[in-house]
Amino acid sequence: MKAAVLVAAVLLLAGPAAWAQTDDAAPMSWFGELLSYVAEPFLLEGALLAVKIAALAMLGGVVLGLGLALMRLSRLRPVRVLAWVYIWFVRGTPQLLQLVFIYDALPGIGIKLDTFTTAVIGFALNEAAFSAEIIRGGILSVNRNQSLAATAFGMGPYLTLRRIILPQAMRAILPGMANDTISMIKGTSIASVIFVNELTFRSQQIVGQNFKFFVVFAAAGVIYLVMTSAVAGAQGLLEQRFNLEHERTASRSPFGRMFSFGLLSPTPPAPAAVAPPATPPGEIPDWLGALAGNFAAPAGEDAKPFVVCYNVQKSYGAREVLRGIDLTVKRGEVVVVMGPSGSGKSTLLRLVNHLERLDWGEITVDGKHVGYAKSGAALKPVRNLAKARADARIGMVFQHFNLFDHLSAIENVIETPVHVYRRNPAEARALGMRLLESVGLGKHADSLPHRLSGGQQQRVAIARALAISPRLMLFDEPTSALDPELVGEVLTVMRRLAEAGMTMLVVTHEVRFAREVADRVIFMDEGQIIEQGRPDEVLANPQQERTKRFLRMVEREALAEAS
Repeated sequence: MKAAVLVAAVLLLAGPAAWAQTDDAAPMSWFGELLSYVAEPFLLEGALLAVKIAALAMLGGVVLGLGLALMRLSRLRPVRVLAWVYIWFVRGTPQLLQLVFIYDALPGIGIKLDTFTTAVIGFALNEAAFSAEIIRGGILSVNRNQSLAATAFGMGPYLTLRRIILPQAMRAILPGMANDTISMIKGTSIASVIFVNELTFRSQQIVGQNFKFFVVFAAAGVIYLVMTSAVAGAQGLLEQRFNLEHERTASRSPFGRMFSFGLLSPTPPAPAAVAPPATPPGEIPDWLGALAGNFAAPAGEDAKPFVVCYNVQKSYGAREVLRGIDLTVKRGEVVVVMGPSGSGKSTLLRLVNHLERLDWGEITVDGKHVGYAKSGAALKPVRNLAKARADARIGMVFQHFNLFDHLSAIENVIETPVHVYRRNPAEARALGMRLLESVGLGKHADSLPHRLSGGQQQRVAIARALAISPRLMLFDEPTSALDPELVGEVLTVMRRLAEAGMTMLVVTHEVRFAREVADRVIFMDEGQIIEQGRPDEVLANPQQERTKRFLRMVEREALAEAS
């Protein structure tokens, strides 16, 4: 409809000028002549050729641009510099000269291409430089915590890029890409310098015979307008498809799936939400029993330590974050780590799951290094680090939830089981629904994260971590974003995890949480363990003055919040 309105406006504006150039006294005769040229097969064939060149060049340019964008984001300086030099050179030189150079230079080295192929290659190489910066900007617009969460659950770089980063980056990428596509369609007229017989070139041929400049070129303009309007329409559909403000249902039309380019895979419809049956006190609910087999101790290994940290050291530049941490966590033990901000608590959790590299020391989970291999006395990261994290089956719940913003609650829960562990989607969804029901969110299974409260998002994050059947759970401030009335629900879930044999390492400032759930409390300050023991020892009768000051401060903050 919009395209029709635009074409009509162009015709109305152009009419008087065209009429003035014709000898025909009939005011509407020029419209008929204009429309006859718009429908002229000779011009339409040229338009089709322009579309082919633009489509193939955009496809090649976007693929090359994605590679250049990733090179620009590489940690290797030579790779970044190489990509930057290419982009600098191509963006800084006229496209006309690039086409002429390719057309004239390649035959000199024995490579002979037809004009169509030359145009496609020339436009693609030019578009790659511009696409690279558009894609890079889109990737940088996605919160880094999104890739951190994907990495923590064993997603590799390619899977993270395809499933998590690009779908969210598309909102920023689409406007620039649509502009480039429109410019490409119009810019194909430049290819006439190497004798590509596209729309503008054919218009010039007709004008050279009948000298009706305005009518013929106005017809070409209308054809260009129709083609570019189609691109604008596709842009609108794609922007709506990737707009996080719109709720998405599990069932999608084939048209919608086609425009997602495989970045978002359809999921089976969610079953009707049914309240889980009440679990008698002391019994493990069925959904938790389905997970328990993965973290139960093998026969005869109950007494062995499950997590061992020996002389762990970590620095960021000149700042020492961890200074010789020694820690042992038994299988099935719940250990709460407390301490002031900046004491290294969260860094310790990230080192356990190899989200950060150790500077010194070693960490083992169930007797194995996560993502490291022994090379003499030294530890070296393995090549397939994502697989090592997945094999370790460590579930992680982050302080700021870090849910995947473009996926619904149920899709967040089943993303890792389906795409990392290759679990049957229907089975994963059934377990995911039970997990969401267990945390009171069965009715919100199809809600996007931004539609949920902070407490609801954290409960989805816990369900997501449990969906991989973890053997170890890491919690980074799990109750910090929860309303007071919701803390009890989370504590109940975690208590049941402990009863089922889950090993948990929990960073929190919640004293009540530590008192009710923990088997052991560790207090850290300035990268060191200052004090540790049973909750009644550390919380009720701390021995270190630093621990006493911290607990008094936490108590004052709790009283202030209560009042």
